[in-house]
Amino acid sequence: MTIQEVEGKLSILHPIEGLAWLNDQFGSSVKLSTALGPEAQLLTHWITSQRLDAEIFTIDTGRLFQQTYDLIDETNLRLKANIKIYFPEASSVERLVAIKGANSFYNSIDDRLECCRIRKVSPLKRALKDANVWITGLRAEQSHARQHVKLIEWNETHQVIKYNPLLHWTQDEVMDQITTNNIPINRLLHKGFKSIGCQPCTRAVAEDEEERAGRWWWEASHKECGLHLNPA
Repeated sequence: MTIQEVEGKLSILHPIEGLAWLNDQFGSSVKLSTALGPEAQLLTHWITSQRLDAEIFTIDTGRLFQQTYDLIDETNLRLKANIKIYFPEASSVERLVAIKGANSFYNSIDDRLECCRIRKVSPLKRALKDANVWITGLRAEQSHARQHVKLIEWNETHQVIKYNPLLHWTQDEVMDQITTNNIPINRLLHKGFKSIGCQPCTRAVAEDEEERAGRWWWEASHKECGLHLNPA
């Protein structure tokens, strides 16, 4: 099946239907990456409630908030999910810290991206090794950089079809579904954290700021870690 055929089908389906259709076509080679944000929590609910075969995975960088770890346990229990956790290679983290210290990400954008590459991007590569379809919770309104994302993309880096089913949803639409279905969310969201990553790299944001403004707030960049960059 070509990506054009997949795009043609998914573009006319509601995300719930799209997930079910992908399950019929690709089974367990469909994988949802979650950082436990509201969008991925909603997608997790749709996957588990339909008892789909998709693997749901997250990346534990070793520097997450305690509230994120709590939410992993709560999600597994309440949604009957079985979130698979991928970790960075210990030797790579040890080498980085030994050479540049524990907080090298503050030094420069290049140093921050190196930390993200070791702690997040490399584990993602292992997580998607056997995948045919990668599902994400990306939304266009999350940041200016994400307004150019497509509903269906070919990710050359990982050689997978990338499906962003909530791309054109608003934050209000997502949260309405969260409330309606009583889906657990990170408690930090109630304290002004609109986008939650590693603890030292995330702060609360003001109402008039972009959702991802609190990520790596000390630098002027597109607020991406490299997970969703596709050089092709």
